[in-house]
Amino acid sequence: MQPDRWSIFLDTFFKASVIDKYLPSIASGVIITIQIAGLVVVTGIGLGLLLALVRAYRIRAINVLIVVLVDMFRALPPLVLILVIYFGLPNVGIALPNFVVLWLVLMLVLAAFAEEIFWAGITATPKGQWEAARSTGLGFTQTLVFVVMPQAARITIPPLTNRTIAITKNTALGTVIGVPEILNQATTATSFAGSATPLMMGAVAYLVLFIPVVIFGRWLETRFAWKRA
Repeated sequence: MQPDRWSIFLDTFFKASVIDKYLPSIASGVIITIQIAGLVVVTGIGLGLLLALVRAYRIRAINVLIVVLVDMFRALPPLVLILVIYFGLPNVGIALPNFVVLWLVLMLVLAAFAEEIFWAGITATPKGQWEAARSTGLGFTQTLVFVVMPQAARITIPPLTNRTIAITKNTALGTVIGVPEILNQATTATSFAGSATPLMMGAVAYLVLFIPVVIFGRWLETRFAWKRA
């Protein structure tokens, strides 16, 4: 590639004056993205775990309701839910802030997948573990919390980590309802600057933000993986 073409490439995607001007707005988008992603992970996994524990009591009516809700949120694309809630609910008198809508949708989607993953871990625990614990005098809840869940959690960490990373990246969907996260700030800056540099800054911000998360997830998978005999 000729040197002048390199200059054109650098001027298009890494223009210093544009970086200096829009770096603060991209940084504010990073903070918003971190806030939403953190809330989604904590509340989504917490709700998913709670639903799986409730389902373990095998109360038929409640289990049917949980399964229906979980399947619905696993099937619907998050973007559709975001658009319906943000633009549809105001027609019935319910108007939620864009930040809340993005958090609510991603939290419910993550909770749905987390519930299925935790439930798979609970059902994968050998029946003998249940029977052994109950034979020592432990009640159902004590067996579930102190014997089954520690084993189920170990099984569920790899798939739960992958799913959590995939869903938290969907914070970029907030741009369609004006949440000032990374992509929203980058596209707005691109429109004003007439340069692709802000989009490249957004891409770099995503890499800086999510690569440590991916590495941490890989470490968790290795740390809690079952050792082969």
